[in-house]
Amino acid sequence: MVENTWVYLIILKIEMNFEKCLTNIEYPKKKETWDIAGTIKGTNGFFKFDTRPTKNIKGEMAKESGYDTKADKMVFEAKDQWIIVDVEELLKYLKEKKVKKVYLQELLSKLDWNIIVPKY
Repeated sequence: MVENTWVYLIILKIEMNFEKCLTNIEYPKKKETWDIAGTIKGTNGFFKFDTRPTKNIKGEMAKESGYDTKADKMVFEAKDQWIIVDVEELLKYLKEKKVKKVYLQELLSKLDWNIIVPKY
């Protein structure tokens, strides 16, 4: 139980920090596969974001996601920026390449829709 609370606190911290980049913020009313929704400041698209933190999976820092996610974008936290990738494009890339694991640097060079937002 304590471990789940810790994970919740980490997720909450990321959401709170990332929400500084958003306007028109909404949160899911029940447990969902997305954490926060809104419009990235300076843009006009309203999206649902997966802000779950990376975790140690088989010795590597990674994020898990499924094909059933309702998130539009996946958010990765770096030291001084947020890296956001399009979930639909990511899942299509995984299917086409027939892989289950990709690295963030690879995604940034292979996907068309990604955005890097400085932290405020």
